[in-house]
Amino acid sequence: MTKAQESPINDGTPTLADQVIASDTDAGEAQVSGSALRMILRTFLENKLAIIGLTLVVAMAIFCFIGPLLYHTNQVNTSYNINLPPGPGHPLGTDENGRDVLGRLMVGGQSSLEIGLAVAIIATVFGVLWGAISGFFGGVVDTIMMRIVDTFLSIPSLFLLIFLAAVFKPNLPLLIIILSFISWLSPSRLVRGESLSLRTREYVKAVRIMGGGARRIILRHIIPNTVGTIVVNATFQIADAIAILATLSYLGLGLPPPAASWGEMLSNGVNYIYDGYWWLIFPAGLAIVVTVIAFNFIGDALRDSLEVRLQKR
Repeated sequence: MTKAQESPINDGTPTLADQVIASDTDAGEAQVSGSALRMILRTFLENKLAIIGLTLVVAMAIFCFIGPLLYHTNQVNTSYNINLPPGPGHPLGTDENGRDVLGRLMVGGQSSLEIGLAVAIIATVFGVLWGAISGFFGGVVDTIMMRIVDTFLSIPSLFLLIFLAAVFKPNLPLLIIILSFISWLSPSRLVRGESLSLRTREYVKAVRIMGGGARRIILRHIIPNTVGTIVVNATFQIADAIAILATLSYLGLGLPPPAASWGEMLSNGVNYIYDGYWWLIFPAGLAIVVTVIAFNFIGDALRDSLEVRLQKR
């Protein structure tokens, strides 16, 4: 066979058969992905706690963001109607400054949910990239990157939060950065463990043989195959951020007045615990507990749905 005859075969141009096979493969992968997604959704919806958690989260979001549009209150300090018990005009009473507790509960929930969601997104994105890079390259790169993570983990989180909040004047963007700073460590370790396993898979080796670079492998193959771990961890990150924010606010290191948060309301209410002003304590405390539990329900349900061994076949 002459060179002219064999060149069409070896020039790297895909033949019609190759294109058909690739098309069939893509269609098959899309069908498998759609089937897997339907199975995950069905398993999630069959979980009663998941439905409860999702309902509570949606209800809380409506309460916090749509409620103030329908229930108008004066959240500026007033010198009258101080510490009124629940009654007509004030369903949950008023606080020590005469502000309507129900209206403040709505406004305080906005900052709590916004910070929780923002922290979950930032910490998850940064932690996933850090862990995927560390696990994929391994060796010296993995050692250095994981020692940095271990160093931050060795510092007590509460001490670090108090220190940063005391040094800098707290505000919404700063609190998001501070909470994200301590929250990315967990997803980085989880994804790193997944990456150490995924980098030895056959399809990753195939991409390397075909000349695929590290960036393509990490973004197109490593991270997408850890999506289950990522999504589940993100839901827990939201709950953790809300709980930590409440702790900081309770210690007086949260959003400065007149900004409201559930932790700040709880902190102020504790000062009147022996005076019988229960409406200054229980509404904010109940909102924190319900929201954190709701996100934990969703996280547990997602973990069960995404875990292949627990899926119903």
